[in-house]
Amino acid sequence: MSGSNRLEETGTSEISEDNVGGAGALGSPVASSAAEAQAAEAIGAEKLEDSAVNAATTPKARRPSSKRNAAPSSSSSKSPDADVAPKPKRAPRRSRSREETQQESEPTVKEVPRLLSRYRSSVKGQLQQEFGYRNLMQVPRLEKVVINIGLGETKQNPRAMENATRDLALISAQKPIITKAKRSIAGFKLREGEPIGTAVTLRGNRMYDFMDRLVNAALPRIRDFRGISRKAFDGRGNYSLGIREQVIFPEIDYGQIDRIRSLQVSIVTTASTDHEAMRLLDLLGMPFSRDAGVHA
Repeated sequence: MSGSNRLEETGTSEISEDNVGGAGALGSPVASSAAEAQAAEAIGAEKLEDSAVNAATTPKARRPSSKRNAAPSSSSSKSPDADVAPKPKRAPRRSRSREETQQESEPTVKEVPRLLSRYRSSVKGQLQQEFGYRNLMQVPRLEKVVINIGLGETKQNPRAMENATRDLALISAQKPIITKAKRSIAGFKLREGEPIGTAVTLRGNRMYDFMDRLVNAALPRIRDFRGISRKAFDGRGNYSLGIREQVIFPEIDYGQIDRIRSLQVSIVTTASTDHEAMRLLDLLGMPFSRDAGVHA
């Protein structure tokens, strides 16, 4: 019995020592895992704080639109805009050919009047040779042509101004202006500002075109024409010509006018003397009379 008791005592003492040792050995891993968990929680909290600070300081990223990234929906989930008809496509632009682009790029060249080309080719050099001009700019030339129709019948015939303006526009190929009285004259029963006529001023190519038609087409149609007077110069190189009938111009239709009207043509040149102006007009084809006392 004493031996069994010793065995039991030794067994219990060994078991208790093993249990104590096992408990001590297991206690150390549990403590380390708890420390690691606390450290992980602290690191996670720091990361959350850093992410919150970064989110507050950095601008928000733009979210992609749901329409672009959305997947094609099924037939059951169609939007109300799905039934709208698609927009028609634009027609393709027609490519221009090389000829069209060249026509647009090239500037349009105006045709030089016949009388102007004649002045440049022969009249200018002949005048310089006759009068001995040292400078080419001293050669006289046409500056402007003024055509005027006086109307004293506007009170009796209200449509006279309209008809005269139409005739003058056909003759000059330019819209005329209506001239008005600058002052009142009791003898003519005229008040200031009343319309008394119509006039037009021609320059450049239209001036040379009109002079060409006047010299070669209109003046030869005058009945018993023997040339225009040489005494109608004003002393400063300008010439005034009176025409009794406007129907001498081919543009006027005799059946379309209301009455015969006279008009006055004033030719302004850059000549300093009447002799130089007369020679200029003579070379341009103006039909002066041979006798100084005979005129149209």
